[in-house]
Amino acid sequence: MAVLRFKSSLSTAFFSSSSSYYSLSCFLSPSRKPPFGFFHLRFSSLSHTFSLFPGRHIHTLKILAMAERSTKTASQSHKYTNRLAAEHSPYLLQHAHNPVDWYPWGEEAFSEARKRDVPIFLSIGYSTCHWCHVMEVESFENEGIAKLLNDWFVSIKVDREERPDVDKVYMTYVQALYGGGGWPLSVFLSPDLKPLMGGTYFPPDDKYGRPGFKTVLRKVKDAWETKRDVLVKSGAFAIEQLSEALSATASSNKLADGTPQQALHLCVEQLAGNYDPEYGGFGSAPKFPRPVEIQLMLYHYKKLEESGKSGEANESLKMVTFSLQCMARGGIHDHVGGGFHRYSVDECWHVPHFEKMLYDQGQLASVYLDVFSISKDVFYSCVSRDILDYLRRDMIGPEGEIFSAEDADSAESEDSTRKKEGSFYIWTSKEVEDIVGEHAPLFKDHYYIKPSGNCDLSRMSDPHNEFKGKNVPIERNSAFAMASKLGIPVEEYLDILGTCRQKLFDVRLNRPRPHLDDKVIVSWNGLAISSFARASKILKSEAEGTKFHLPVVGCDPKEYMEVAERAASFIRKQLYDEHTHRLQHSFRNGPSKAPGFLDDYAFLISGLLDIYECGGNTNWLVWAIDLQDTQDELFLDKEGGGYFNTPGEDPSVLLRVKEDHDGAEPSGNSVSVINLVRLASMVAGSRSERYRRNAEHLLAVFETRLKEMAMAVPLMCFGADIFSVPSRKQVVLVGHKSSVEFEDMLAAAHSRYDPNRTVIHIDPTKTEELEFWEATNSSIVLMAKNNFVPDKVVALVCQNFTCSPPIGDPTALKARLCLKPSSS
Repeated sequence: MAVLRFKSSLSTAFFSSSSSYYSLSCFLSPSRKPPFGFFHLRFSSLSHTFSLFPGRHIHTLKILAMAERSTKTASQSHKYTNRLAAEHSPYLLQHAHNPVDWYPWGEEAFSEARKRDVPIFLSIGYSTCHWCHVMEVESFENEGIAKLLNDWFVSIKVDREERPDVDKVYMTYVQALYGGGGWPLSVFLSPDLKPLMGGTYFPPDDKYGRPGFKTVLRKVKDAWETKRDVLVKSGAFAIEQLSEALSATASSNKLADGTPQQALHLCVEQLAGNYDPEYGGFGSAPKFPRPVEIQLMLYHYKKLEESGKSGEANESLKMVTFSLQCMARGGIHDHVGGGFHRYSVDECWHVPHFEKMLYDQGQLASVYLDVFSISKDVFYSCVSRDILDYLRRDMIGPEGEIFSAEDADSAESEDSTRKKEGSFYIWTSKEVEDIVGEHAPLFKDHYYIKPSGNCDLSRMSDPHNEFKGKNVPIERNSAFAMASKLGIPVEEYLDILGTCRQKLFDVRLNRPRPHLDDKVIVSWNGLAISSFARASKILKSEAEGTKFHLPVVGCDPKEYMEVAERAASFIRKQLYDEHTHRLQHSFRNGPSKAPGFLDDYAFLISGLLDIYECGGNTNWLVWAIDLQDTQDELFLDKEGGGYFNTPGEDPSVLLRVKEDHDGAEPSGNSVSVINLVRLASMVAGSRSERYRRNAEHLLAVFETRLKEMAMAVPLMCFGADIFSVPSRKQVVLVGHKSSVEFEDMLAAAHSRYDPNRTVIHIDPTKTEELEFWEATNSSIVLMAKNNFVPDKVVALVCQNFTCSPPIGDPTALKARLCLKPSSS
């Protein structure tokens, strides 16, 4: 990988090019501890090195207590008000009354730094970031530290969710030099925005003989005054090398033969090597639900199953199903209110970091839907409903917009002036007994609720007894096993659990809620739109009479399509310019200043394709095609291949990166490959050829990555393989879309897991649709005219340049789609 090669050479150059250097580096702690800064200082006159918390886990109870923030009402007056008060971002507004003289990212701050000839202190975080809150209380609300910042620096606050382009530059710098990163991100810049040094969280004072934030500020000030030339040259060199490393180009616009298959095999091999057979998941604690890994393993299962290797296929599927079961039964899943927390601090998915992120919900709902479409086990459909119903209830605004996140911290009671992590979600044994009543023993046994607290399943769950006496519900045994143990029907057992959860849910409604980040981010909405749209059809395969319990509502699946279309309509109305065809990145009390980024276009296009394929109006497909044109215009490297993450129009953003890493969120390039393959199978002629040409050129850019570090790019491996499939299956539905028959045939078309399938639907009586398809793919119009039967919906299954005879029955369509490729 180019970045890794760069890291080595840059570190050597940076650290040996002069007799003095000064750097701050950081690492991520594997538990609930903060990502402490790791501090080095070496001058020619000094022979010793200071280290700030180099891997030492100090007791965090005191820090957590300090991080519990006072609850303020809007009517209270404030001693300080800075420029952030005029911003829309919830994160920036949280800092609007710090004594620090904060600036938002922009020319006013840059100009001030140049005028005063002082470095910039850049602090990047987000509103639901626990350790961002800690550093605010400890340092940014501290008048003494604020004075140092105000006197010696120009201080800038950035919401990483509002400006991911800025965050990417300086997080990449910190990671490339020091091997780790996290939020809050703390970076010192020259007035021309070159990075000088950086880290993450810093406690305010020196401890254990190591310097705190105040000492760091003094040392940076001294270095700026005495070693400025070295710092500035090092910063410029860092950006130069990063720019070269992160704007990779392909020597050929063709992908080498066999690369997709090689990458798929390598990625599966690497993931399987990291599989945890005891608790599921691919890796060790802290455990993040990385849905792109699940997507890749499911695709591999499908490939093996189609080639007749059912034994190997089932091994891949078992890794997926066991992982998803463990996650759903763990404490990372909110059993009372639905949805998933961001990650677990232990290996058994039990004690989470309690914030809830929209990007997790959207992706997880989709992979649970995928497994349901394979297994038809309602366990998986219920988990997907659980997530989507949580979003519908708690995360959707009045115009259909979907909000970004909920915080980990909240007050313990209405009377409390302090906030603590997890307060909204955890329970004492006595609380459960008092609320649940007669069924408390059953409920407590099922969810491992104990008087002493239950955060004892791993030494990493609660190493400092911060949750002593508290319980995070976790299912350690299945409902079937527990019901059998008690000798009662499982349906009765599930009813009891549902009734108990409802009682806890009702009581929890009266607790102070965690902070809601009601910012609307296009990319994350795109991920959620996909899952809502797909659920509207996939869930129609649930057995009739399936019973649901809280937090699942049990609505008609078609309601999920309404949610998807409302969210997409909000984006089109509020964040899309009909004249320029451009998106803005986010919305809160109006559109943000930031333009749409690659992820915004790619994820939204994917969501719009899912809306269309699941029965939405052709206008959604038209918009997806328009957005793809804009994405190509703004982000495509026409010479070198692949997509940059930014339009490259903002001079204050020093790096233009081609992102490939599929992490908690997929990369825009990986999603774009899949979008291009899907679009190419819908349109015809030169447009289809252009889509495939751009997809292949993109893959060629990352060919080395695919061959050597496939596990880092699982969704790109997935995309590379579907690109290599010689002929993508098309299911073309012809008939009146307002009919029940159309809905049933559409549900049949989506009833089976098949990533290499495109669904197209056309109503030949609609002039607008005929005109669109005539201009886009005239073959679709010909099929429609030749096969239209009034008062009937027919399907044609096409592959390898041939189509099946018309199919007029959902059962027959399902049977046709179940045939293996060699048989169809």
